[in-house]
Amino acid sequence: DRLDIEGHVVVIRYVRHPKARRYRLAWLRDGTARCTLPMRGSLTEARRFVERSRPWLAGRIAAHGDQPSRSAPWTPGTRVWFRGELTELRSTGPGGRLHLLDWEIPAPPAGTTDLRGHVERAMFALAARELPERTLELAEPHGLPVRRIAVRNQRSRWGSCSRRGTISLNWRLVQVPLFVRDYILFHELAHLRYMNHSTHFWTEVSALCPTWE
Repeated sequence: DRLDIEGHVVVIRYVRHPKARRYRLAWLRDGTARCTLPMRGSLTEARRFVERSRPWLAGRIAAHGDQPSRSAPWTPGTRVWFRGELTELRSTGPGGRLHLLDWEIPAPPAGTTDLRGHVERAMFALAARELPERTLELAEPHGLPVRRIAVRNQRSRWGSCSRRGTISLNWRLVQVPLFVRDYILFHELAHLRYMNHSTHFWTEVSALCPTWE
């Protein structure tokens, strides 16, 4: 389908998936959107779901249009996602230290013209400190046995949980709103009890994070 969203035409692709239990909408890197249906789902209901998701699509269009392209160098003034806000990268203070919101990043090496690699490495280091600590903080009241937490540069998922109890998290979780980050952590913690997406799993998610939806 082609959907007009505030003057922007968005291509919607509908795909059935054997493991899907509900309708889902994802924004793809090429500027299109994919709606995933359960195998027995209704295309009519999927289209209604997409219609209800117009505000979300408008937000994706705005974000996709504002963020820098992969090839554009990052310089002071570039807008970068951090803590759920598209915020300006600022260079302030002696030595050329950088700031995103109230977070200070050490100055890049002399002669650096593209700040992207330096900033993303700093975000990775921040995630490696913050995410394990927050995961254990959320797990402790529920007695969830976390064996190991790894922070990785995952390309296609926000997190995962192995059968051995290792939770792997995407460093880019420092870029999303805190409530989104916590939902992802609760989701992976729930997998410590149910290694599937069954009804029991979603009941566990609701018990851990009642506002997850």
